[in-house]
Parts: sequence; C-alpha cells; structure tokens
Amino acid sequence: MLARAAPDIPKDGAWLYEPKWDGFRAIVFREGPNVHIASRNALALERYFPELIEPLKAALPERSIVDGEVVIATEHGLDFDALQQRIHPAASRVRMLAEKTPASVVLFDLLGLDSDDLRERPLTERRTGLMRAIASSPTVGVTPQTTDPNEATTWFTRYEGAGLDGVVAKDPAGTYRPGERRWVKVKHLRTVDCVVGGYRLAKDGKGIGSLLLGLYDADGALHHVGHTSSFDAAERRAILEQLQPLVGGDSFGHGRTPGGPSRWQRSADSAWTSVRPELVCEVSFDHLQSGRFRHASRFLRWRPDKAPHSCDFDQLSPPEEFSLNDILVTRGD
Repeated sequence: MLARAAPDIPKDGAWLYEPKWDGFRAIVFREGPNVHIASRNALALERYFPELIEPLKAALPERSIVDGEVVIATEHGLDFDALQQRIHPAASRVRMLAEKTPASVVLFDLLGLDSDDLRERPLTERRTGLMRAIASSPTVGVTPQTTDPNEATTWFTRYEGAGLDGVVAKDPAGTYRPGERRWVKVKHLRTVDCVVGGYRLAKDGKGIGSLLLGLYDADGALHHVGHTSSFDAAERRAILEQLQPLVGGDSFGHGRTPGGPSRWQRSADSAWTSVRPELVCEVSFDHLQSGRFRHASRFLRWRPDKAPHSCDFDQLSPPEEFSLNDILVTRGD
C-alpha cells in the first residue's frame, strides 16, 4: 500500500499518524524457519541483509506477513547511503558491511497471521494484532503511532534530526489496498541559498539542462551539492545566455565536483561546464544526504541580494539528534 504526497499534515477527520521512515520498504514473510524480505520491486533483500534473518525469526510468529522498513541507524540518525551500499553483488562485501553497519527493521502493519489474511481488517485492528504478535528487540521494532495531530506535528519537526522523512497519516478504519495511494505522506521541505558553479546543456543544445549548485565549507572550498532543472524552454535558453560571460571560471575545483559517467548516466549526460561562482539562487529540497541533495532541488528565485560566499553549509544546521530506540515503541507501550 502506498501514500500520496500532501503539503500539510491532515487534521480534519480521524487519522492515525506515524513517522515516515527513510529506508527500504519491505514486506517480510515468515514460514517456519524460512524468512523472505521482499522489496517494492520484488528484490529479495535477505541476500543483502543477512543479519536480519535470525532477529526476524525471533520477533515474528511462525506464519506471518508484515509490512515495514529496513533501516540503518547510526549515532547520527538513519543512514540511507549505508543502505544503498548493501545492494552489492559480492557476498563478502555484504557480510563485511553487515558487521560494520548492521540494519534494523521497523514494522508498521500486520498483513497475515497463521492462516488469516488480515488485509480486509481495519488498520486499528491490524495495529493491535501487530503489537500482540511481535516480540520487539533492538533489531526489530514497531513504529510509534498517535491520533493527536499536534503530536504528529511535533514528530515532524523534532525527529528530522534522526533522519526521518516526515509523517504518514492513515485512515484508522482503512483496509490494506496493495498498490493504492490511500495513505497521506507529508515530507520535509527546506530551502537554501546556493551558488551556481556550472551547468549541463539540454539534450538539444539550445539551453541549459540543469544548473549545478554549490555550498562553501568552513575553509572556503565550494562543494557540489546537487542540481536544479525546473525551467521551461524559454528560461533554459535565457539562462544559458546569462551564464556565457561567466564560463570557464574556477568553481568546484577545490571541493567536491559533479560526478562523471556512471552506470546510471551516459558520458554525454555527465559533461558539464564550469562558471565563475557569482550567481546565487534559492532552491527547495527534501533531504540532504552526505552533504548532497538526494533528489533534484526545485528552483525558487534568483537572489541578487546574496553574496556567493554567504552560501555555506551553516545554513543547514542539523536539528536535534535521536537514536532509533528513542523513537520505536515496544510491547506494552
């Protein structure tokens, strides 16, 4: 079951609110000694997270199906980078990472128990069944839940420092509908002033494809943090002309630079042009991961009133940090 995006936490009507976890969504099947962890695209995740098999056996009833999220929690919050590194063909590397950065599972729904298909039961009943059925542990836990929109609003702000994505709102009487977007998700959206350090051309060569954005560190080096491409055809041509006097300037040469070709990107798509870091723009983004925007940011406006060197990482002071166990609930909570 999926969620549709909304700009604000819904408050009218009856809702059950949960934190939105930043990990790999997974359906876990246990049948006696066998545990299968299936991703949204049917990838068998147990191959990449072998350390979860025994804790899931200990936590789940012998015949059960649960919905949840695979996460990696560190002292600085959830680490999505570490999750991505697990999807690796070498079993030896997977084993090494499993020891170095062990994963956990956060559960939020019970879909099957013994011979019963619970998907047609209301969410409140499935939640009660989950709390009764699961033997929670430091590795397998249950997401917190509240009916209070004010508490959900507090979670939305307070738990960002733990790496949570936002809040999900669910109908307490709702049944479980695979593939349907009946839940509501509200994700963090923040803004930041960035320096334009370069650009990539559009495929037709008649304008920019994207602006390459940078932020300065404490030593004055400009680091590439992401890109924005939210322009129409006329704007792409106008911006390309605007950038021409700045072409060839020294921008990302002393810090992190835009990436080259990869298995996701053809060589022609990765070529970029450096410009003098004189233009500043404000963009919105949803998540900063390892000093980069995880997704493309959205261009909001030019900021001619801002000095380029004022665009630093200090704008992104991290919120209060929490550990995973500070957030999860246990049986009896």
